[in-house]
Amino acid sequence: MQNPRSTLIDLETKFWQSIVDHETDVALNLLCESAFMVSPHGAMKFDHAGYRQMADHGTMVVNSFELRDMEVVFPNDATAILSYRVKEGVTPRGQGATTEPEWNDTSTWVKTNDGWRCAMHTEAPVGAH
Repeated sequence: MQNPRSTLIDLETKFWQSIVDHETDVALNLLCESAFMVSPHGAMKFDHAGYRQMADHGTMVVNSFELRDMEVVFPNDATAILSYRVKEGVTPRGQGATTEPEWNDTSTWVKTNDGWRCAMHTEAPVGAH
């Protein structure tokens, strides 16, 4: 049986892979029905339909990712917070120029009756002050 830290790292990786593979239903199964995201674009609350809209029609497409420096803390048995650095390969939808921004990310996961679900994700550019 996996330890909780490994389980959460695997789930975070699975979520990122679902983005690259355009498997929106896999991502939705890992998200709380209402979730939050905070990025340089601001804070937003979204439901599954809102996530599907972003995933299927957003302006950027994630083609690759590399996670590193993963840290996991458990404030209690039903909450996990992951912090890590990610390097993304992203392309504007319908175009071919890939960039590779690096971000400092966090994800907050909560244990539900259906398993672990991500309730909040944050991202800040590496080097931002």
